[in-house]
Amino acid sequence: MSAAIINLAYLLAVALFVLGLKGLSHPRTAVRGNRLGATGMLIAIVATLLDRQILSYEWILLGIVVGALVGAVMALRVPMTAMPQMVAVLNGFGGAASALVAGASVVESALPNVHLGVPLAQLTAAAAASGIIGAVTFWGSMVAFAKLQGIIGDNPLQVSFLHYINGALLLVAIGLGVMLVLNPTTLGYYWALLAVASLVGLLLVIPIGGADMPVVIALLNSYSGLAAAATGFVLNNNALIITGSLVGASGIILTTIMCRAMNRSLRNVLFGVWVPAEAGPKAEDVYGGRIKATSPDEVAMLLEGARTVVIVPGYGMAVAQAQHAVRDLMQILEQNGTQVLFAIHPVAGRMPGHMNVLLAEADVPYDRLKEMDDINPQFEQVDVAIVIGANDVVNPLARTDPNSPIAGMPILDVDKARSVVVIKRSLSPGFAGIPNPLFAADNTLMLFADAREGVQQIIDALKGK
Repeated sequence: MSAAIINLAYLLAVALFVLGLKGLSHPRTAVRGNRLGATGMLIAIVATLLDRQILSYEWILLGIVVGALVGAVMALRVPMTAMPQMVAVLNGFGGAASALVAGASVVESALPNVHLGVPLAQLTAAAAASGIIGAVTFWGSMVAFAKLQGIIGDNPLQVSFLHYINGALLLVAIGLGVMLVLNPTTLGYYWALLAVASLVGLLLVIPIGGADMPVVIALLNSYSGLAAAATGFVLNNNALIITGSLVGASGIILTTIMCRAMNRSLRNVLFGVWVPAEAGPKAEDVYGGRIKATSPDEVAMLLEGARTVVIVPGYGMAVAQAQHAVRDLMQILEQNGTQVLFAIHPVAGRMPGHMNVLLAEADVPYDRLKEMDDINPQFEQVDVAIVIGANDVVNPLARTDPNSPIAGMPILDVDKARSVVVIKRSLSPGFAGIPNPLFAADNTLMLFADAREGVQQIIDALKGK
């Protein structure tokens, strides 16, 4: 096919990608946006295959079949509560694919009588960038997956000299990339580059605690896009360059939003450690004699007289898979004439939009989900706020204690509601490792139970069972 037709196909694909991203920005248009993006990717793949005039499609078809089977199994078997882990794995696979494709091109360019149609300096420089970013993305994503899955501990580690080791290793990887550009036929430089960059990816994410995993996942998503864009320069493929750039840019924007939601800089997330302040209040000082335990029957009586109820979901809801029970509670309250809304904090859960995905799976209407900035001014008029498995994102210390590790972090103003019910298994702290004065507030009742069991018991009490 002519270059003009191929470029027009790429232009159409890119336009669909942009429209798809725009659609994904709102729940109501997310499905349509996903379909537009998928259609654009199909057009880009077909155009690339026709442009490259591939003689044999057997391996490509085999890869499509195997990939489709693996993807279908993952989509059907992985629960929504494990979606953060799946996103981390997909980020890693994207980075690995970019690094391997770039490496294959470097190997091919070293063969005699092979001309790839790309200046050798461009190919090797772009391959070095793709290899470094792709390897860091893959191994960093694997560590993030292991932390989210509980395979390795998710507590932050404070190793001061590790940052200097990472910096030195990154300089070594860049130096190997320069040597590859100067000696394009010496393939050992590329494999050594991959090995060093892999070590950087491991050491970069290992010290980061579970509280920062949402930011890390968003950043790794950006890395996978940048690796793909670099591979686009290796293959001289405009669609891959633009697509990778879109993913990289959107990932950086999301990372910035997440950092602002936590009142932390990206540098602090990557190189700092979120640990409890030693001078902060102790749990016994905050909770001693002030906790008011309640029962499902008492909570049901409170809800029966409420006109407005706001439910605040957290990671505890995800772990207990309580989203369907929460939906049932919402429906019962609405049948009694109560207005029910959901307050969503940007970093609630283990990934951006985690709570939105879980509630959407349970068919909670999109218009019930309110972002933090929209719902906070309404809390003073809320009769009952129900906190399900959330902790740090509703901790008033973020507003009142400048020495707290979460000082300045925007939180949901749950404590301003007339009554607060917290459903939690115990008084254990959140990822920040500090006590939460909300649990001991005068207007707070604690229902100590598993999130799903606790919500179901409230439902039974409302039904009179």
